Amino acid sequence: MEQFGVLKRVDLRRLWPHEALDFTAWLAENIAFLGEALGMDLELKGREAPVGQFSLDLLAHDLGSDRAVIIENQLAPTNHDHLGKLLTYAAGHDAAVAVWVAPEFRDEHRQALDWLNQRTDVNTEFFGVVIEALQIDESRPAPNFRLVAAPNDWRKANIGTDGREPSVKGEAYRAFFQRLVDRLREQHNFTGARKAQPVGWYSFSSGTSGVSYGFVFGGSRARAEIYIDRGEGQWNKWLFDELYAQRDGIEDEFGGPLEWQRLDTKRASRIAIYRMGSIEDPPEVLQEIEDWAVDRLLRFKAVLGPRLSG
Repeated sequence: MEQFGVLKRVDLRRLWPHEALDFTAWLAENIAFLGEALGMDLELKGREAPVGQFSLDLLAHDLGSDRAVIIENQLAPTNHDHLGKLLTYAAGHDAAVAVWVAPEFRDEHRQALDWLNQRTDVNTEFFGVVIEALQIDESRPAPNFRLVAAPNDWRKANIGTDGREPSVKGEAYRAFFQRLVDRLREQHNFTGARKAQPVGWYSFSSGTSGVSYGFVFGGSRARAEIYIDRGEGQWNKWLFDELYAQRDGIEDEFGGPLEWQRLDTKRASRIAIYRMGSIEDPPEVLQEIEDWAVDRLLRFKAVLGPRLSG
């Protein structure tokens, strides 16, 4: 008969003695774990981001929906002080997503997040996330994020970003990208994202701040790309030039030529590959486009991923 281990919780203060110096620092470096629990591809934008005389724990960006995300964390049961901070920092950064991380949520605070999700517009989402550490017998402890408060997906997912019902074309985009996101997550472990939007593009984390993988419909063409934009034009062009210097090797590994778009009149740069295609194409063509998108995005990750992290 199979022998089972004993699952037990580990004291968080044993792992992270100091909330700001240890836990917030760890969370900043491992934000993908939190993103997976939220169903988002999160990219860290900063620690201790200023809001007047106060400082937000973590400022992040949801690549899939192009939204600002504020994260307030603590290593104690939730309290009114942190609820106030969550609202203050969300307003200060005009954030669409507010995330509160704690080891224990008091009922009144979970209810407050549920109430905010019910009363705010479709562009604003509040999440309560329990952080715990688990181990089996004497194994190494493993962090675990568990949602205890989240938006009503049925109510908010069926509304466009402008607060109105999406158009027929918007719904077609949502359906296409939902299939693409699900396939990349479930079959290839490419992303932790879970929810598509009714728009003609989707971006995925590369694991390197300021660099994302993406797929875009534009006019009569579709493209897969690496998009470089850390918010600093000089850094963007530097990274593009570093990769361009390896062009021959990159294209050889990729399996064909790429379009190298430095975009000198703009802050960002991109490396892309194109094909003909529109969201208005018949289903069988859209399936071909989806297959093409998966293949090219996986190639980008295989070829450029090691160069970005090296």
